[in-house]
Amino acid sequence: MSFWCYLLRCADGSYYAGHTDNLEHRIGQHQQGGIDGYTAKRLPVEIVWSQEFVTREEALAAEQQVKGWSRKKKEAMIRGEWQEVSRLARKDFSKREAK
Repeated sequence: MSFWCYLLRCADGSYYAGHTDNLEHRIGQHQQGGIDGYTAKRLPVEIVWSQEFVTREEALAAEQQVKGWSRKKKEAMIRGEWQEVSRLARKDFSKREAK
């Protein structure tokens, strides 16, 4: 069985990260407003990124990590610009160190 972490872009331009063991079904639920909460109030939604994982724990960890990322970092990931994701990670870390 596979597990997925995914990122949706909502109608208001915001992003929603989640994880599931059935990506196609879960995205359909979001698109139909079948999942109460954040995405149901921001329809329509579209999937902009997903990654497959071997375990649910890995998919959940990825979801939690992505949820903590800045908008710029999420958008670099969507574009597949991993060097930019890395650069932004260093930038974020240096900001925390300066406090």
